[in-house]
Amino acid sequence: MTASLNNPGRARIQQLLAAIGSRQQDDNSKIEAPVYDWHQPHFFSTQQRKDLAGFCERSAAVIAQKFGALCRQNFEVTISSLSEHFAGQFLGQESSGAGQTQNPTNYYLPFGLAQSREGKPTAEESCGFVSIPPQTALIWTTQLLGDTDSKENAVGPLSELEMSLLFDICSLIVQALTETSGGKVGFRVAADNMCNRLPLALKGEEEFCKISIQVKMPPVSAKPGATGVAGGGSAGSECHILVLCEKLVPVLGDTQASTKFSAKDITQAIQSHIETIPVPITAQLASVPVTVEQLMNLAVGDILVLDKKIDDPGGIIVAGKMVCRGRLAKSAGKYAMVVTETLF
Repeated sequence: MTASLNNPGRARIQQLLAAIGSRQQDDNSKIEAPVYDWHQPHFFSTQQRKDLAGFCERSAAVIAQKFGALCRQNFEVTISSLSEHFAGQFLGQESSGAGQTQNPTNYYLPFGLAQSREGKPTAEESCGFVSIPPQTALIWTTQLLGDTDSKENAVGPLSELEMSLLFDICSLIVQALTETSGGKVGFRVAADNMCNRLPLALKGEEEFCKISIQVKMPPVSAKPGATGVAGGGSAGSECHILVLCEKLVPVLGDTQASTKFSAKDITQAIQSHIETIPVPITAQLASVPVTVEQLMNLAVGDILVLDKKIDDPGGIIVAGKMVCRGRLAKSAGKYAMVVTETLF
């Protein structure tokens, strides 16, 4: 290096720091991106979720018709939410009935896919269940009994008659799912009565679709001061249908079913994609270490003596690692590197 090594001035230091300092990072604060929750399963694609939402809306209409025929009243049934969950997320919630004080246990009716119209799924074949909160169970059973005032705001264990009525109502929900599918799925109840605990033996990693439905009856022929479904239609009631995601695939249609790929197909697809990714490479002739003081005193005309002889090979660098050795050449009037040795 031929330049003198005098102490650099402040202006020169600032120039150097500006040249070698970190580049200003792009402001990504305004970039909007959907939050991907790894705690939630993502079984259905975006299009499948749209198709599933349509299926659920049609099912709600059928449920409303069945409820209306049973109670001889007009019901409004809507889908309040549609979500995917791992079984472990609701195991504790469903079994404890959080939020209830006098009777913390929900009521459940399991269902599965029967092999024939006359057949009934076994407990092991169950793939879903209807979950009824205590308050909803009270509203529905008193509505059927026509005694909406006797148990106003009271939540307690249901009588044998009320449990039987609740079973009939939940059976209608299961029937509605089957009818809406147009024969693509044949859900059947897997028990003869309601139970007070989760009816499925779950490990926690099963992927469930949770369909929450809101049931209200318009205030037609309502008694003054009555509450619940018949009490002016303001209270409403909610229940939940939980079914394994994979069992709902048939209702999405053949074109919407998830395509199954073999491990070999997936590997080849990933490899083909990786092979098309552009990779920047650097041709390096040689290098030399210098001090900060020497670097700050570089000037036009200075000579840096590198650490290789003229006939020594250079290298091709990828991501900071040398992958090839070669010699300097030219091609079509441009610098080039002739590969003489590969290192991978």
